[in-house]
Amino acid sequence: MEQEVSELSVPVAWGEIRCKVWGPDHGRPVLCLHGWADNCGTFNSLIPLLPKENRYVAMDLAGHGRSSHRPGGAFYTFPSYIADVRRVVDGLQWTKFTILGHSMGGNIGTMFTVMYPEMVEALILLDILGFLPTVTKKISEKMRNGIYEMIQFENKTEEKKKVYTYKEAVKRLLAANPTLSEQSAHILLERSLVQVEGGFVFSRDLRVKFNHILRLTFETCLEIQPRIRASVLIILGDKGFTKTVSDADKQTFISALLQGWHDGNHTVVTVSGSHYVHLNHPELVAPVVCDFLRTKVFSQPPA
Repeated sequence: MEQEVSELSVPVAWGEIRCKVWGPDHGRPVLCLHGWADNCGTFNSLIPLLPKENRYVAMDLAGHGRSSHRPGGAFYTFPSYIADVRRVVDGLQWTKFTILGHSMGGNIGTMFTVMYPEMVEALILLDILGFLPTVTKKISEKMRNGIYEMIQFENKTEEKKKVYTYKEAVKRLLAANPTLSEQSAHILLERSLVQVEGGFVFSRDLRVKFNHILRLTFETCLEIQPRIRASVLIILGDKGFTKTVSDADKQTFISALLQGWHDGNHTVVTVSGSHYVHLNHPELVAPVVCDFLRTKVFSQPPA
């Protein structure tokens, strides 16, 4: 039986959050959160390989894909993304669900799980460890940079977005994300481009590129990590982000966070692939996710 696919829109104060939906109306709910500067198309090749009885709702995060940009003067921060997740699940009337998150979406999903433990029954992280800590001494610098970028942006006269041919847009996306396959780039561009006179412009808000002004310290991440009550699955690519980080402080973070997940008896699996292995080679990721869902989620009674 072919999986039903549809679109939905959740109204918010500044516009709408757009979502792509797979599966039956009353299927067991899974919320899918994409990575930075991507969109919910990142799950297009993976979800058809997952259990068909689930209801998968993949958000275009604010400022990404087909969702509305935040209003003028608003920063893109992790707390604001977490609030958007709450807005969407309230709109869906979900009280208990699983989160599937790639990269930044995994960080957002992890913090949502910390804040709303009663709502999340399982957490699946794709090539991310769930936290984005910052060295304490650099937090003020990060905040300062983010505020500077926003003010500089606001002080500029109105600028037109650059117009690309479709071929140029593919080339730009692959240059920015060299681990994407060309087929994966085409998938992401379905929701990343808007056709205008003379070609295409990227739909995402330019402000998503600015430094996040609200950061967690390494110590805070380690303190809250054990509070997670949900079952957690982390799937890492053997050529993914943990293997491409050379900064010594970040390597320390990675080792400690991995140890924390192991200490909590959570599941960490490594597959062959890069940061986008779930999109480039979903056949390597899907069996691990399916086994986890069936043993850790479906074996429990629904909420």
